[in-house]
Amino acid sequence: MGLLKVVDFAGLLVAMLLLFTVLLMGSVSGIGVNWGTQATHPLPPATVVKMLRDNGFQTVKLFDADSTTLNALKNSGIQVMVGIPNDMLYTLANSVQAAENWVAKNVSAHVSSNGVDIRYVAVGNEPFLTTYNGTFEAITLPALQNIQSALTKAGLSSQVKVTVPLNADVYQSPNGLPSSGNFRADIQALMVQIVQFLNTNGAPFTVNIYPFISLYNDPNFPVDFAFFNGYSSPLNDNGRIYQDVFSANYDTLVWALQTNGYGNMSIIVGEIGWPTDGDKNANLQNAQRFSQGFMSRYLAGQGTPMRSGPLDAYLFSLIDEDAKSIQPGNFERHWGMFYIDGTPKYLLNIEANSNGLIAASNVPYLAQQWCIFSPSASLDDPQVGPSVSYACANADCTSLGYGTSCGSLDAKGNISYAFNSYYQIQNQLASACQFSNLSIVTTTDPSTGDCKFRIMINVPTAMQSTSSSVGSLEQPVGLLLFLSLFILSIL
Repeated sequence: MGLLKVVDFAGLLVAMLLLFTVLLMGSVSGIGVNWGTQATHPLPPATVVKMLRDNGFQTVKLFDADSTTLNALKNSGIQVMVGIPNDMLYTLANSVQAAENWVAKNVSAHVSSNGVDIRYVAVGNEPFLTTYNGTFEAITLPALQNIQSALTKAGLSSQVKVTVPLNADVYQSPNGLPSSGNFRADIQALMVQIVQFLNTNGAPFTVNIYPFISLYNDPNFPVDFAFFNGYSSPLNDNGRIYQDVFSANYDTLVWALQTNGYGNMSIIVGEIGWPTDGDKNANLQNAQRFSQGFMSRYLAGQGTPMRSGPLDAYLFSLIDEDAKSIQPGNFERHWGMFYIDGTPKYLLNIEANSNGLIAASNVPYLAQQWCIFSPSASLDDPQVGPSVSYACANADCTSLGYGTSCGSLDAKGNISYAFNSYYQIQNQLASACQFSNLSIVTTTDPSTGDCKFRIMINVPTAMQSTSSSVGSLEQPVGLLLFLSLFILSIL
């Protein structure tokens, strides 16, 4: 009897240890979200963390490992994926010591003493985009291996997993059917090596899927196929029916993995969302339709024809980023479910029986005043063109143009929008509304319809992005030329 009691106790102890391990590594059922910080006036991290908790987000994906952000996540109960930017890959690939230093500073320190629940390290961000012309192909896997070794040395490899967020362009199907999916020919061997390494270390494959981009890149793409409301001409792949492009895209990856011997590998959808401005298809209505359609499927535990179970996903993204590069398109600054002040853009239920998104609390604003085109100024003034170009080069004019939220403004409205954007980003400095006698400050809101002339939030100067300084916002020459021509064309 004594022996039986010992065995029973030992069995109970093993069971408890297994349960603890499951609880430690088990994934949270709630939807995740991407938190980007490329903003001229970012909300305080503590405010954002409260937003995350108020809205029920249980996992968050970061694009770096900023200590202020991680400190704000201390004891929040939110699981975290920290990121390593692409420009760090070379150093980490060529130095084991650099990888160990990075892990010690950005993972170990926060996990051990700061109570931050870090679960993943994202090594790079879409490093194999064709637009990079192979820049990161030789260094991504070595960087991944060195970070894994550093996590193992730090005793964190069972708690923190490595992954590489990849764009969906790393796989393709020659005939458009998911079952013909395989990795892109030019990186086939490299992708198999990465997948093998991730699989060996119990790590997931992370992919970013954007139905909006399918619509943006192809004017003939069937609009309804980008959403989740059903499509009149669904794709039939040997009896598997696809009524939306997300499911077809996801299962193309599943087939690519299966074809190469890794059909059971776990998949994380690292980014999925819809922008609200900057393109004719980027608006509040489409964003709400797409996001709620995805969330309804997610909450119902509905997967895809090849993976019927619940998905693991991070919505993209939490808040607009007005200093983000717009090289891919003007929509890049408008992916947020919230405006830059933490105000929800549209009704979205991310939990069962919820009443929509909850705004950030106690957000301070600058004075209720705007910089506009002076009523006494002339549209024929030769300084109009240079003034608008200067304002847009140093502010955010991506809501101007055909099909955008402010696309219906007249010439004076376009000029006013450009002036006000610059004025707000410059913290309403008096000197920021002095455009060669073309501008004045008003206390009457010039907003009209969906076109909002926004008041900037009031954040400490130390928190403001260096991108808010003159000339540092990333504005491709083509965009400036287009906006200037657009504005001047209606003069």
